[in-house]
Formats: sequence, structure tokens, C-alpha cells
Amino acid sequence: MSRILEGYRPERVLYYFEEISKIPRCSGNEKQISDYLVDWAKSKNLEVYQDEYHNVVIYKKGTPGYENSPTVVLQGHMDMVCEKNEDTVHDFDNDPIKLVVKEDHIHADGTTLGADNGIAVAMNLAILESDDIPHPPLEVLITSDEETGMTGAMNVDPSVLKGRILLNLDSEGEGIFTAGCAGGGRINFSSKIDRKEGKYSKKYRIGIKGLVGGHSGVEIHLDRANANKLMGRLLFKLREFAEIEDVQGGSADNAIPREAFAVASTDDSDKLKSEVEEMEKTFRNEYAFSDAGIVIEIQEVEESICEVFSDDFLDRYLKLINLVPYGPLKINRDIDLVIQSNNPGVVKIEDGFLKVKCAARSSIATLRDDFCDQMVQLGEATGFEVEKRAFYPGWEYAKESYIRDLCADVFKEEFGTEAKVEAIHAGLECGFFIEKIPEMDAVSFGPEMHDIHTPDEHLSISSTERTYNLVKSILKKIK
Repeated sequence: MSRILEGYRPERVLYYFEEISKIPRCSGNEKQISDYLVDWAKSKNLEVYQDEYHNVVIYKKGTPGYENSPTVVLQGHMDMVCEKNEDTVHDFDNDPIKLVVKEDHIHADGTTLGADNGIAVAMNLAILESDDIPHPPLEVLITSDEETGMTGAMNVDPSVLKGRILLNLDSEGEGIFTAGCAGGGRINFSSKIDRKEGKYSKKYRIGIKGLVGGHSGVEIHLDRANANKLMGRLLFKLREFAEIEDVQGGSADNAIPREAFAVASTDDSDKLKSEVEEMEKTFRNEYAFSDAGIVIEIQEVEESICEVFSDDFLDRYLKLINLVPYGPLKINRDIDLVIQSNNPGVVKIEDGFLKVKCAARSSIATLRDDFCDQMVQLGEATGFEVEKRAFYPGWEYAKESYIRDLCADVFKEEFGTEAKVEAIHAGLECGFFIEKIPEMDAVSFGPEMHDIHTPDEHLSISSTERTYNLVKSILKKIK
């Protein structure tokens, strides 16, 4: 059976990318991909380490002439954000990602692609298996659960790493070297649902769809709509003449939610439809320049009326979802960088509880702590329990960096143009490694990819080849 990516370059990188795309690896479900990496390393007679968190380190000695060169840590993460379009039939726990090539880009068929960060894993395996790429001693670190809390990086034992130069391959813009990032974490709200007997005769499923979505650390400043926030506004308008049975939206707290759904019952169908149409016009007008594809679909449901949210519970939920902040909260205007934001990425009902899951980010610890205090107060005011978890450190931009300067110099030699060096609002695992090993000198980069954390995610093939060649050239210079 022929491979989808057969014939494209870099051949071995794309071979491994296709191989790992066959392995389910949503965040929290990484055992299979972790074991694959261990078995692969053993098959190549490479020393390998695996911990209880499914982190994997693969060791390779330096090539001739590089035996005594400084050890380099090549790093990426094995997990991926698992999102799909509503009409896509896909079981992320069992089904392989279906790859599609469109001109220069690799897409998935109705799901996230997992190039974030599968392409780093693929590059590292291609380097490890090669016997003709000059390089210093390597420690390839592939972490788990990066997307939902960085718990893999948080729990890496620093004693398994001897390298003090870190090349993190978890960035998405070619020609950009990242050398600093925000910290952040998760703030989750939860309340047991109080229900009552429904009194209205007609039931409707309402869906807000067509939003662009995106990565809550990369696209948060682009004024893209948040489907959970829009649904909160809509349900507030409907509450006087409709009852709500169900609400849900988003599938990853660090992805701007593209879709949200609710089930409402009413005796005034005309008014319901009129309000939905009016709010669709309102949303499309408000986001005409940044998220123009918003649609609200409404469909009558034939099921019998079930128990609905009590008046008090609906009121508490609407106050929470409509008051919880979304988007940039503070911006450094000198460098045009978001330094604080929040994304209510997931609304779901689970085991009789309604849960709202947020990804909060901040470059300044005091702002982070104050925001957490505000969210505790919001929870107290609305009767929702608040959980703060998986907070990770920021990565301060170093005044001096050997590897940052080397990467910029090699890029200019390779392409004849200056690379961009920046700090970003999105979170990277580098902060954990530098916190554990203060003398670690780090930089992050990667090939061109777009719309990560959404089913529109796509990876440039030509950029992948250029970036892979760049990694090899950088390794050659570290001697």
C-alpha cells in the first residue's frame, strides 16, 4: 500500500510523520506513541529512557570529530490537540489521522493534523537514524501532555539530561526564532447541575458554527470570536421565553472554540427563531473583519421534553460565562506583545456537572496571581467551584545566548536574510527546562504551519524541508 507522503521531501522526515500519524496520541493518551518511540530506539540500538509520565529520552553519541562537542538536547512533544468538525466521523482513540496533500501543504481530513508537534518528533527520528548527518552528542527529549498542562515537561527528571543547549522544535513560523514566552495554566469552573421538569412543548438544537478558531496563545489577539461566549450571549436573550436543557462548546481549553451547541425548549417558536436570526446578524456585524463566517443553525428535535436547567442554575451559569474574560487582557505596547489573556475554551456536561475550562496566560507572575484571585471571586459569586491547575513558568528573554546567536547566523548563511528573534505569548516547555537547569541555553523554531489546534491545521512541505536542513546545519556548527 503506497504512502500518502511518498515522493515528497524530506523523505525520511515525512515517512516518520506519516507513521506517527497512524498512532492515537491525544493529550493524556500517549502510552502507545511513547512505547513506539522506545521500541523504535531499541531497534536502532540507541540508549533510551522512559519515565512514568511517558516522557522519552533517546541518546546518540556524536559523529566522528564531534565526540567531545557540547551535548545538544533536541526537544518536541508527542501529544496533539484533537479537534474535529461536527460532521467528521473520527475516533481519536483508535483511528489514524487521514492525511491529505494540497499543493505544498499537508492537511488532515476534517480533524487537526498533529503537525503540532508531530513534525518535531519526525525530524528527530530522521536525524537519529541517519549515519551521514554530522552532529554533536544528542539527547532527543520527547515530552507528553504538552497541550493540556505541560505535565510531561513539569515532571522531567533533570538528571537524565546532560546537555545544556536546547533546540525546541515546537514553533510554527519559518525564519522566526523564539527566545522567550509567557507562563500560564488552567482555571476550571464546575457546578452540579440543578434541574426541574420542563414545561414547554417544542425542543430545538441551536448550533453556533463557522468560526475561525485558533491557538489561544498565538491567535488570541486577532479578535476572533469565541463560540462559548457567543452562546452565553444568545442564551441570555432566550432565557425569558425558553428553557435550556443542554449546553456545550469547544474541545480543548487552549483552542479558541469554533462551535457551541445548546438545546432549548419553548412554546414561542417564532420568537425563538427571530432572536436567533437577529443575534446571527449581530455577531456577523461585530466580527465582519475578523470572523465573518459565523452562522447559527436551529433545528427542531423530535425527542420528548426532558428535565431542564433550573432558573437559578441557568442564571448562575449565564453570569459565569458572560462575565469570564476572553481575549487579551494586557498588552506591552513597546513590543506589541500580549502579556496576559484568557480563553474559556471548553463548556461541557460531565457526570451531572457543568464545567467551564479556561487557558489563562501571563508573562508577569503578579498579574497571573491577581487573575486567579479574580476567578476565585467570580466562582464564589456564581456558585461554581474553581480549580487552578497545571501552571507552568514563563521563559525570560536572556540578555546573552550562544545558541540564539548561532541560529540567527546560520539562518542568514543559509537563506541570505535576517531571521526574526522574538518572545511570544504562547507557552513553551522551555520555561520548565530552564527552571530545572538554569544554565540551559535555549531557542525554539520550526517549519511554517497554520491554523493549529483546528481542523484547518496545515503544514508546508517545502518549509519542512528548509527547516530540517537548517537544523542539520545548526548541529554541524556546534563543535
